[in-house]
Amino acid sequence: MDTASSRAVLFDVDGTLVDTNYLHVLAWRRVFLDHDEPGITSARIHRLVGMGTDEFLEALCGRPRPDLKPERARHFAALKSEIRAFPRAGDLLRALHDRGLRVVLATSAEKSDLEALLAAIDADDAIDAVTSAGEVEAAKPAPDLFSAALAEAGTAPEATVAIGDTVWDVKAASRAGLRCVAVTSGGISRAELEEAGAVAVYDDVAALLDGLDESPLGAGSA
Repeated sequence: MDTASSRAVLFDVDGTLVDTNYLHVLAWRRVFLDHDEPGITSARIHRLVGMGTDEFLEALCGRPRPDLKPERARHFAALKSEIRAFPRAGDLLRALHDRGLRVVLATSAEKSDLEALLAAIDADDAIDAVTSAGEVEAAKPAPDLFSAALAEAGTAPEATVAIGDTVWDVKAASRAGLRCVAVTSGGISRAELEEAGAVAVYDDVAALLDGLDESPLGAGSA
């Protein structure tokens, strides 16, 4: 294996490590219903989950809507008791950390949600750093978040792999010069993720852990 500092994995969180994509859909749907916008449907919302909040709102509304962020936070707070990590998410982080890879989270989540997400994953001992959308100028699908995470990891792009669940993750990783392994647990199809450029696609992080040795994260694959 390479030394501890020579390889890294950058993880998206929502929909990848934690089963929250549809909680975000529900929270946003309630916001738009409060504003009498039934045309912004759950399906439209889901297609954009994974973008940074500003990018998400502009794509849905056609203009910036920062005024809606506190309302989303209020609705999402009511759902936080339902946050759960995907099975074996923490096990995957620990397996990679034990193999000497640096593990960095790169999430579009709001800082106000990070504590609940990290508590659900329950693997702080295997996480080397966390970067979030609030720390960069532009969130996914811009490369900034993965670029910041790469800087935190201190590794070369060719020795680093991103893991995500949306086409926005795959595009952001590619723009940052990174390969991206994708999972379908966020509700985006294998075909769409492959078309976006994912180098491998798994059902979820448990399947990735089961096939770790043969995956792009396996020994000698960097």
